[in-house]
Amino acid sequence: MKIYSYVRRNKFSLELIYFLFIASLGFSVLRSLDVKTPTFKPRNLDLFFTCVSAATVTSLSTVEMEVFSNTQLVILTILMLIGGEVFTSMLSLYLRTLFFKPSLSPASNEHLSVDPECFNSDNNNDNLLALKYKSLKFLSLVVLFYLVYVHLLGMISVFIYITVISRARNILKQKSLHAVTFSIFTIVSTFSNCGFIPTNENMLIFRKNSGLLLILAPQILLGNTLYPPVLRSLIWTIGRFTKKEESRYLLRKSKGLGYHHLLSYKHSYLLVITVLVFLVVQFILFSSMEWSLGSLRDMNVYQKLVGILFQTVNTQHTGESIVDLSTISSAVLVLFIVMMYLPPYTTFLPVEVETCEQGSKRWSKAMENFKFSQLAYLVMFIIIVCITERKQIVNDPLNFNVLNIVLEVISAYGNVGLSTGYNCGRRTEPNGGCQNKWYGFSGKFSDEGKVVIILVMIFGRLKKFNINGGKAWKLL
Repeated sequence: MKIYSYVRRNKFSLELIYFLFIASLGFSVLRSLDVKTPTFKPRNLDLFFTCVSAATVTSLSTVEMEVFSNTQLVILTILMLIGGEVFTSMLSLYLRTLFFKPSLSPASNEHLSVDPECFNSDNNNDNLLALKYKSLKFLSLVVLFYLVYVHLLGMISVFIYITVISRARNILKQKSLHAVTFSIFTIVSTFSNCGFIPTNENMLIFRKNSGLLLILAPQILLGNTLYPPVLRSLIWTIGRFTKKEESRYLLRKSKGLGYHHLLSYKHSYLLVITVLVFLVVQFILFSSMEWSLGSLRDMNVYQKLVGILFQTVNTQHTGESIVDLSTISSAVLVLFIVMMYLPPYTTFLPVEVETCEQGSKRWSKAMENFKFSQLAYLVMFIIIVCITERKQIVNDPLNFNVLNIVLEVISAYGNVGLSTGYNCGRRTEPNGGCQNKWYGFSGKFSDEGKVVIILVMIFGRLKKFNINGGKAWKLL
């Protein structure tokens, strides 16, 4: 129980160490392997940037993806898998069941009465404590089943599609990509909401493969915004057919179990409505502004409808793209920025959130007063990037404009990965040595700017620990 209490008090530090460790380990392995292109070797900073981006499921890049060999793509796949929210939450559940084991002795019950979760009425009842423990184990098994099943279904579906559809198969042949590697990499990246695709053009090159887009779109939702309602439905379904007491307990005590993905019925219902409303709003604006322009110009009506749906599903946390963001209207870009800023479980209708503080050890009130809001931190990061890139803002104002910088920073904060990229044709002063590359806008940042984006990606991955920051500020 002492270890369990320590973990509860230091979750932020442990998760920070976890992401830094897997990113650093991935960087060490990636650096030791040969890239696919012998004429070009990425700099260490760019490799570390890529590993942090994969571990924090952000997908911002400073090197082209086709530079990496098949083995390096496997390493990035592992980083995206173990950095995904569903996997890390499952790992947290297994650690809880490992360290939290109820005892039937009165002394143990007395100690458990200060457990920092909302079970004060249960603490004097051995049966309920045992049921709670069994329910947590059951929940961890359900999440594991969910993770494995959705991944396998997606991988098989993508592999069959590539095998059957010659257009997609030919693209992989031109790129010298293995179908199995592409299927596994893409599904892991999509479900974890990372957004990396092993092609330089991301999903732009597959924009006419509507079947592939329809396979990936549900993966995006199942791994992020719709995970809580689907998880709750799965637990309810299992309980309906097996009559397991743990299932009823999980549904009844969802607010007090400490697993923030298991939302109440009301919150789950409102979340589904919110997601649908956001998709409809984005779909309407994107269609009205971009229907006959940019990357959608040479697509038929069906392909446009599927492509726009896929793009709008991606904006809130995945970052896969079938369009060149630098060519779309500013109004759509601003809407995308808002979507990337919003947390995944945002609801636009009021939801009562029950909190439980008895027995918990929180930060001191003095430290709480010095925590800024999420928006305040974003403003600070944007200002810092504008300072580090001030020379390029002056010399290359069309590429290094404030809107592009804001989108890049908020994309990193939201762990989305959408980026406008860099276009040599927009330079005000011609540069014969400039070459257009298929990587994010961050790739043209200075080393100092890239370090700032790395910090923003890590901060964004851990933003749940400061979601209520800034309460000390009173705007009157």
